[in-house]
Amino acid sequence: MTTNKGTALITGASSGIGAIYADRLSRQGYDLILVARNGERLHALAKRLTDETGRSIEVVVADLGTRTDLKRVEDILRSDASITLLVNNAGLGATDPLLESDIDALQPMIDLNVTALTRLTYAAVPGFVARDAGTLINIASIVAIAPELLNGVYGASKAFVLALSQSLRQELASSNVRVQAVLPGATATDFWAIAGKPVDQLPGAIVMQADDMVDAALAGLAQGEFITIPALPDSADLDAYEAARQQLLPNLSLSTPASRYRH
Repeated sequence: MTTNKGTALITGASSGIGAIYADRLSRQGYDLILVARNGERLHALAKRLTDETGRSIEVVVADLGTRTDLKRVEDILRSDASITLLVNNAGLGATDPLLESDIDALQPMIDLNVTALTRLTYAAVPGFVARDAGTLINIASIVAIAPELLNGVYGASKAFVLALSQSLRQELASSNVRVQAVLPGATATDFWAIAGKPVDQLPGAIVMQADDMVDAALAGLAQGEFITIPALPDSADLDAYEAARQQLLPNLSLSTPASRYRH
């Protein structure tokens, strides 16, 4: 058994990206708290990983879209001082254009992608700060910076995740708390079928296998990255994007309008 790195709580852990994070982190030396709605899958995953790694693995069957279940997981994050890593992975997607979408169907996505992620973050981070140790991994999406590629509400929800992560990174810069935002492109999971567009309908050239995506994200974490885009060939492109954003900041709020708006 490897050195104990504390406990990682992973949401959306029963399949896909979350289950792969569970596999990789347990092998890195983390005990696990696995959170998802599908108890049968969670228990099967927990048994397999316990047998293979010897780690302590707790299962929490919860629907983070419901206030009662969400509060249960918040309480765990606030009270369990062994938790050193939170992976905010649970999320829903949408692929239909705005005019073809049902707002009532989009509301659960907002509840999960925005509200639940925010509340879990606010439950975990104060403890990380108090202990001056901990890591927050927020699974966003490339649509956080390219919202025109998919449903705009989905893109907006992931832009929220990125903005929250950026703010937290700035706020926690003087501490030993790490923040990573992972922006995957199309990934071969059940996400697409649930969102209404099975992954086999996408061009193969843009779809990454989930194992490769998680391994790349964890490599980015180990390299100290704040934003990890697993498919991006040259990190200098992201550096240039961020440099351009930083160049805007000093002039975004001034006492007078820009000259082009004055007559």
